Amino acid sequence: MGRLTDKVALVSGVARGQGRSHALRLVSEGVSIIGFDGLCTYDTVPYKQATQEDLDETVRLVEAAGGKIVAGRADVRDREQITTIVDEGLSMFGKIDIVIANAGIGINSLPFWKVSQQEWDDVLAVCLTGVWNTVSAAVPSMIDAGRGGSIVMTSSAAAIKAAPQLAPYIAAKTGVIGMMKSMANDLAPHKIRINCVAPTAVPTDFVLNDRLYQIFCPDKENPTVEDAANVMRKMHPLDEPWIEPADISAAVAYLASDEARYVTGIVLPVDLGLSFAW
Repeated sequence: MGRLTDKVALVSGVARGQGRSHALRLVSEGVSIIGFDGLCTYDTVPYKQATQEDLDETVRLVEAAGGKIVAGRADVRDREQITTIVDEGLSMFGKIDIVIANAGIGINSLPFWKVSQQEWDDVLAVCLTGVWNTVSAAVPSMIDAGRGGSIVMTSSAAAIKAAPQLAPYIAAKTGVIGMMKSMANDLAPHKIRINCVAPTAVPTDFVLNDRLYQIFCPDKENPTVEDAANVMRKMHPLDEPWIEPADISAAVAYLASDEARYVTGIVLPVDLGLSFAW
């Protein structure tokens, strides 16, 4: 078995993309999964959201890998829905050792004064308040158990770099970093560590869509994925357009493990050098 044998992890946004990848990596390390996804649509999000079929596929893949999973629908904007999933997972597995607050959305790229109130509200509600809800729903059982634990939040290299025309998203992802640092102080007496990963672009539905191609290629009428990849490659000192979900999952697994037992309150960029590039 792996570094995390017999641990239990709560993973948000588990239906596809990074969340699915994190779940599968943790399963390979011996973890059982309590997973949830919103499975809802947003008028302000211009790409396809996860479906029940996506969530079912994550369950199938986890079980095919020999893992155990409790999974259901819960909107990160609604703590009661998350608590229902947490309680179901606690009934099945008896504990939570790890929290991966991964769920997020993106919106169109616009100057901040052109962003609608609904766009602002949606991205802050999911990417910031949703992280707070997820961690807050899980932490009481972790404290009561007295075994410590690890929490990993997903921020973004774009927050470190302060990308233009993404003010709501950057506000949310920067807020996650500040919130994590404060939470790290609150949780340290309970031996619960909390850290952020900060990925650059990842080829999931969040990135592989016309909205993002236009963001990176504003001078082209109908840019392609290849056009966008060429631009993104030039942003990264390590000369790749993006990283894979597995690259972030490796960082998540490290932060969740005892190999990082003295690591708390940090932001770990997984970003091809974007955050320090000129």
